[in-house]
Amino acid sequence: MHDSEPDTIVLKSKNEEFCDMLKAIDVEATTKEIATDQVEKGDYYSRYFVQTPRMVTNKGCIEIKNSNIDVVQIIQKG
Repeated sequence: MHDSEPDTIVLKSKNEEFCDMLKAIDVEATTKEIATDQVEKGDYYSRYFVQTPRMVTNKGCIEIKNSNIDVVQIIQKG
């Protein structure tokens, strides 16, 4: 590493990365803990369609302020 670069690396979750991207376009958002919102309680996909993945991982939610959208759920399929 060069002397001008910091020695510490800040680890961020996907939710924090998304909040930083939203902040860059002047959208105020905060992260929420996993499994604390009502949105996360139900099924993510319908099981009646063939293209539907069986493995879905909940990554948490982002709460957006001053918008018509209240909460965005981040999921990982695969």
